[in-house]
Amino acid sequence: MSSTPSALPAEWFDQLRRWPDVEADNLQASDATDRLLLAEAAEQIAASAPGEVVVLGDTHGALTLGARMLGAVDVRVWTDALVAEQAIQANAMRLGLTDGWRTVALDPEEFAGARIVLAQLPRSLDQLRLLVDLVAAHPAEGVQVYCGGRVKHMSLSMNDVLKSRFGQVHASLAHQKSRLLLASEPLAEDSTADTARSAHSASTASAAPLPFSEAEVDPGHGIASITVCAVPGAFAGASLDIGTRALLPYLSQAAQDAVVRFFKQQRAESGSSDQRPVAVDLGCGTGIIATVLAQADARLRVIATDQLSSAVASARLTAAANGLADRIEVRRDVLLNEMEDDSVDLVACNPPFHVGAAVHTGVALEMFEEAARVLRPGGRLLTVFNSHLHYASDLQRIVGPTRQLDRNRKFTVTESRAR
Repeated sequence: MSSTPSALPAEWFDQLRRWPDVEADNLQASDATDRLLLAEAAEQIAASAPGEVVVLGDTHGALTLGARMLGAVDVRVWTDALVAEQAIQANAMRLGLTDGWRTVALDPEEFAGARIVLAQLPRSLDQLRLLVDLVAAHPAEGVQVYCGGRVKHMSLSMNDVLKSRFGQVHASLAHQKSRLLLASEPLAEDSTADTARSAHSASTASAAPLPFSEAEVDPGHGIASITVCAVPGAFAGASLDIGTRALLPYLSQAAQDAVVRFFKQQRAESGSSDQRPVAVDLGCGTGIIATVLAQADARLRVIATDQLSSAVASARLTAAANGLADRIEVRRDVLLNEMEDDSVDLVACNPPFHVGAAVHTGVALEMFEEAARVLRPGGRLLTVFNSHLHYASDLQRIVGPTRQLDRNRKFTVTESRAR
């Protein structure tokens, strides 16, 4: 594999930072895929008219701001992660590139007229299919799509998704373990498939603009079955992942205990108010944990929060499908930034053990720190994590006294009491 060509000097990429995303020596704000995408499309970008360049899946601004440096104006940007949007904005301010680009929603009108598309390939084929459909729906004449990824994460199925909507698809040579898929000549969409997706979307949530899948899952342990909904890109799709499954048996009792503690404290303070105990599903994904918490006690105010737009949309659909739309508040937030200190009685989370494709515990530790900040003294944090990670000592240090509720070869479940 040869060295990666670059349309911009290495020093420019070195100026980019990951903040407010996790920063570490082994985590970078750009990669070989970003450089390869910009190099391959540089001439087309320079010749583009305003609004013709669309960037998908930028993580920290290399593609968005790189396109601006190459002459693009009114660059349209979509990314699933809120922290990515914030990182792009932070780097734009640092480099004096705050104008000439804007974020857009997953909407056909927002994608209309795209002529040059730069995309970091998502892991989810369903999400890739959605993005390809949006690009191919109303493109500019001569549209060129440049999709890039790390070779080890790419599959022939990605080629097939592109071929379903474009007449010409081919792969580039690999450079520094990255490769591009290049697509052109958009095809008309299969009207039968489109009707099926639209009908399915309208079946339970007419306000939702995105297609989604839906399934009934049985958590066991005496917990009622749950209807899980997932838009493209949501973790685990419309299913119950094994980590969350390990945590669910302990949620109902924890929720009820949180309610008892809250009202006991109110009585001790000889006061009454219209406040309610608060439980948070941190990193909510499709909202399964929030659903179980809301079902455990009607007096509990449940907040589900995630930084991914795919997760937020899925959690809202899941809440509605289980008759809990008025009981679960779903927020798009990085960690718990919008929540005040000492304002929560119970937090439950199933933290990731990776940052992007890299195995890294930074996000999990930040989640523990945020939980410790928002929990009232005596509040509880319920956590499930891979047993080999040994997070118990971190939880003890960051949150407070921690006890193990369950452990097997794969997962450990703990309860931490906030100081």
